[in-house]
Amino acid sequence: MTETQQNGQNTGTLYGIGVGPGDPELIPIKAVRILQRVDSIFSACSSKNDYSMATRIAWPHLPRETPLKLLPFPMSLDQEVASRAWHEHADTIIAELDSGKDAAFLTLGDPLTYSTYGYLLRIIQQKAPHTKIETVPGITSYQAGAAAVNTPLVEGEENLVVLSGVKGGDNLRRIAKESDNVVFLKAYKHLDDIVEALSENGLKRCFGVVRCGFPEEEVFTDLQQMKHQRPKYWSLVLAKHGSDG
Repeated sequence: MTETQQNGQNTGTLYGIGVGPGDPELIPIKAVRILQRVDSIFSACSSKNDYSMATRIAWPHLPRETPLKLLPFPMSLDQEVASRAWHEHADTIIAELDSGKDAAFLTLGDPLTYSTYGYLLRIIQQKAPHTKIETVPGITSYQAGAAAVNTPLVEGEENLVVLSGVKGGDNLRRIAKESDNVVFLKAYKHLDDIVEALSENGLKRCFGVVRCGFPEEEVFTDLQQMKHQRPKYWSLVLAKHGSDG
């Protein structure tokens, strides 16, 4: 157990663990080593169920004797509702650490890229600045997606823009002239508008990847075909300037 001192008491360390995009073999060796020795493991789930995709990915590496605690988060755009959940869960984690236990928090992909962990990290730092925190980076879904289609993300002096697709393609429309290569994460609810924005701005080489790294992974070289699928949460789009092929 790694501990720090707070008011004469031993406090544990929080490890933010990026479990990668889906394949359990893509979890960093460092993360696996930490998971083998922490006292407790936290993972986020929807308030509608007790399923955690991050836990599913990390499962082969989790000691069965280590307590696994799911923290339910509401899938709500209401910031007040979401903030209340973040603060409650931050308090839960802080209490665990202040009892002298080391804890890990599992998160999909990379813990500092569009991650619930990022919000918790900031709140814990504000509420308990004495807390020792170590973040272990993970492979992002778009890195694995590029590998799935064997296509470079960036070359030479090109840039790469990473966008959220939750609200469609307007983020791309604002910065399209500056974008050589584009990644849309969370590209499931408004895929039609994302595809339209890509077409408007000359991004012709486009790929879609659904549930990257999982056994049920799907790769699309035709986004029109992807549009006809039932929207799935774990979807991303990679797009590049240049001709097809």
